[in-house]
Amino acid sequence: SLPEEVEDASEPTKRDRSHLESTLKLNEDKPTDDVSGVLQRLRKIYHSSIKPLEHSYRYNELRQHEITDGEITSKPMVLFLGPWSVGKSSMINYLLGLDDTPYQLYTGAEPTTSEFTVIMHGPKLKTIEGIVMAADSARSFSPLEKFGQNFLEKLIGIEVPHKLLERVTFVDTPGIIENRKQQERGYPFNDVCQWFIDRADLIFVVFDPTKLDVGLELEMLFRQLKGRESQIRIILNKADSLATQELMRVYGALFWSLAPLINVTEPPRVYVSSFWPHEYHPDTHKDLFLKEEISLLEDLNQVIENRMENKIAFIRQHAIRVRIHALLVDRYLQTYKDKMTFFSDGELVFRDIVEDPDKFFIFKSILAKTNVSKFDLPNREAYKDFFGINPITSFKLLSQQCSYMGGCFLEKIEKAITRELPDLLGSLGLGKKPNVLSCDVTGCGETPKNRYRKP
Repeated sequence: SLPEEVEDASEPTKRDRSHLESTLKLNEDKPTDDVSGVLQRLRKIYHSSIKPLEHSYRYNELRQHEITDGEITSKPMVLFLGPWSVGKSSMINYLLGLDDTPYQLYTGAEPTTSEFTVIMHGPKLKTIEGIVMAADSARSFSPLEKFGQNFLEKLIGIEVPHKLLERVTFVDTPGIIENRKQQERGYPFNDVCQWFIDRADLIFVVFDPTKLDVGLELEMLFRQLKGRESQIRIILNKADSLATQELMRVYGALFWSLAPLINVTEPPRVYVSSFWPHEYHPDTHKDLFLKEEISLLEDLNQVIENRMENKIAFIRQHAIRVRIHALLVDRYLQTYKDKMTFFSDGELVFRDIVEDPDKFFIFKSILAKTNVSKFDLPNREAYKDFFGINPITSFKLLSQQCSYMGGCFLEKIEKAITRELPDLLGSLGLGKKPNVLSCDVTGCGETPKNRYRKP
């Protein structure tokens, strides 16, 4: 029995978890604020004012992003990305206190997670097959069906009765293995990542000090994260495995290797700590690591608290894009009708317009008259593909999309963007005014002022 005792003695001691409970407010019994009324109104605005136009102009074929009811009502999603074996699953186990319980996610030095694992709330512990998750339209994962059966076999859901999961859903991803080809995974890994990235409220990109080399798959991943910089948090995990001087070098090396991939004025926040339940190594910066961990937890809590604002802002951003798309299709159609004569060949006339929309001022005319930001305009090339699949003659002009009872599609979506969604945001009772979504932020306003010209 002696070896067992020795083993016991070397068992690492666990750290106190009270800061986790207090920062994430896990012990508060107050009911999570009831947002069901706001969600109902949001769904109603989406279905009555945004979806008709989206449907009529087949927006989904341009952006491949259909919003389901499941997505409107879903909890905030936190996505964990990064190379294999950097501690993503361990971090989730730690945050949820799953270590040494039957619920814990597998962890280890080898690449252990080969699935996309969705950890969500449920009354009792159970595992759900990906095929079942995709078939359930009440969940927000039904669109994943389009990635095929091979992928669904690599998707798994775990329901855990945990207080934090009542307010947020975690997604653990297979680690990036640099020398592996996409084909070897048997499904479009990058497209699946993109699907989760587009829907994540917070994206933790986790590194460890021994895996800082940025290869092709990671480079590809950062390309996919472009435009989502405000959601990204970089985590340098297992920091207590290094001496201070070495840690400083690694921190520098991490920034150095990421710099070419993230070209924003403000670099993403990097958290340096060891996210697991064991005591920090002696002779390392315990205070610093604990402070960093608490900042990260506060960040997570912020996302949970801002859930409804983010959801409304997201639907509004979507509406702005749908509106621009409809205006563009309308403009292409109008131009086509103007150019057509009794003798013209419709195919040739339209090819001329699609090949060189600038000759017909299609994009310019949209910018000129409709409070559209040039940064929201889709790519001209995208419309070549779009009209290749959807003939221009299958669309109606916006002016014809009106009914006596229902009003006009365009007016309804504009009302949703300028009034209904900002009012809904204002009604959240947070003392926040709806101007969070004003034109200053979304660029739907007039032309920018020239600061250097005297009035």
